[in-house]
Amino acid sequence: MNQSDATPRIENVLLQHPVIASVKNDEDVAAVLDTACPVIFVLFGSIITVPRIVETLKSAGRTVFVDVDLIDGFSNRTVAVDFLKQHTRTDGVLSTKAMMAKHAKALGLLSIHRVFLVDSFSYHSLPKQVGISGADAVEILPGCMPKVISWVREDTDLPIIAGGLVCDKEDVMSALGAGAMAIASSNRDVWSM
Repeated sequence: MNQSDATPRIENVLLQHPVIASVKNDEDVAAVLDTACPVIFVLFGSIITVPRIVETLKSAGRTVFVDVDLIDGFSNRTVAVDFLKQHTRTDGVLSTKAMMAKHAKALGLLSIHRVFLVDSFSYHSLPKQVGISGADAVEILPGCMPKVISWVREDTDLPIIAGGLVCDKEDVMSALGAGAMAIASSNRDVWSM
């Protein structure tokens, strides 16, 4: 099944607010409900707790992406994405694995391919990996590298999310100024920007 007309384009989701809240525990979930952040990345949980976490956020009107690589009890197989589709109201998935992002899209979910840019090899493999995944957006980590964000902007037409080590307003403004459409941060102070 292809992405349905009911599933919003990723650009529409990301343009709601340039700051995405990344939640890493139940305390973060409670705290994010007191913010204006409409998009949430769930970076914790287990096969038992993730349906509750997603439902809490969806009931508050949030757009929710689950990092399938970080959920305890999930395997590195596409069945994890099947589970999220069948047992939660998640809007999309995050993954460093091209096959997971590709499978999410096939199920009609939004997909974000996370890429850790640690050296020139990982940077140069980015276009191939993102091409394989067919993801709706790419999240580059760490996100506090404006020069690298501008390079990635030249290499892809996909929306770019800068994530990881985005700690303050200067980091946010630098990432957005370099071409990121949004930033993702677990820093609660950043959520209120």
